Amino acid sequence: MRLYYTDSFLYEFDGEVLEIIPASSAEPRPAVILDRTAFYPTSGGQIFDTGLLSPKSSAHSGQSTVLEVADREDGAVLHFVDDATSIAKGNIVHGTIDAARRRDHMQQHSGQHVLSAAFVRFFNLTTVSFHMGDDYCSIDLDTKTISNEQVEAAERLANDIILEDREVAIRFVSQEEAQSLGLRKLPPADRDKLRLIDIRDFDLSACGGTHVRSTGQIGCILLRKTEKTRQGIRVEFVCGQRAVGTARRDYTTLSEAAGLYSAHLWDLPQQIRRSQEEARADRKTRERLLDELAEERATHLLANTPLTNGRKLIVQVFADRDLTYIKLLAQKLTRLETNVIALLGTTAGQLSLIFAQSPGQSFDMGAHMKQALAQLGGRGGGSKDLAQGGPHDSANMQKVLAALMAQFRE
Repeated sequence: MRLYYTDSFLYEFDGEVLEIIPASSAEPRPAVILDRTAFYPTSGGQIFDTGLLSPKSSAHSGQSTVLEVADREDGAVLHFVDDATSIAKGNIVHGTIDAARRRDHMQQHSGQHVLSAAFVRFFNLTTVSFHMGDDYCSIDLDTKTISNEQVEAAERLANDIILEDREVAIRFVSQEEAQSLGLRKLPPADRDKLRLIDIRDFDLSACGGTHVRSTGQIGCILLRKTEKTRQGIRVEFVCGQRAVGTARRDYTTLSEAAGLYSAHLWDLPQQIRRSQEEARADRKTRERLLDELAEERATHLLANTPLTNGRKLIVQVFADRDLTYIKLLAQKLTRLETNVIALLGTTAGQLSLIFAQSPGQSFDMGAHMKQALAQLGGRGGGSKDLAQGGPHDSANMQKVLAALMAQFRE
């Protein structure tokens, strides 16, 4: 017997132990089955209750923590516990539900019914799935697009229904009766009786979850964000105390960010956009200066490098320049003149190598990179004119490059 079907506010109950399933390699937690329970198992998008099971008999002491509750295929409710040694088959146990967790779940699930009905009322957008997480909830709407105006309108209507404190009643009807009641969504016809959650004059839905007694107990609904999914549009939301906690966390974060900018909270987006624009401008300036520096360095190196067999052979390892710089330098060297071979490396940050030659030269930089990495370790490769690698050995980098450059002098 599922006691929460008729009373979602039942936090304590007594039940007889029908079966104890020992822990196994497949399931390391023991499980208890009772003849009646108020613990809600994960189902219909709502997550499970937690709490305690305590023996009523004075012959047994201790208590078991209910870690998870789930439905078994035959309809039994499994109470997974940390320890079942104090529980015996045939004994009566006292169950205690984690009331704060249950109230939170009631607020989220009832809020979902109100929100889904609001989207149907205003825009005829049906909910195809519901998910309740530990931090937030979401519904997937059967639509390809949704506007901010639609989201805000549904949120306003949902909170109006909460403010009106409408009764939330539980009804049990047959499948035949349900056909004529105008349910928001008819479930598959796989059971004789349906449990209906009736939000007075607003929504009627088949549901096995735990719910508040009136919409005012939901507290409020706060829509957080929307995103596209394969099913349509996902709307993330929080209700009740979750909404209060989320709003407080958001406000604290935004206030701290505004303080860093010495700005008012409402001016924060403008300040961030301004900072982004300044960062883009600074990045362009740095790129221009780096380009000028690389070109000046390339011009200097080429002017001071004599010809060897009709080529200018340049090998250098930098301790104060990164990969971006040496790659840019290699490009400058091989474009300024037509007869350049450049073997460059850096030990600043991530070890890197760049091998390059002017277009038209006869060597294969990709092959030479593999030759160097065979001695230095690491991975890399590239084309005939440009190759890049990440060696492991920095101590021998200069030696290996010098030996490799000697091949181009032959």
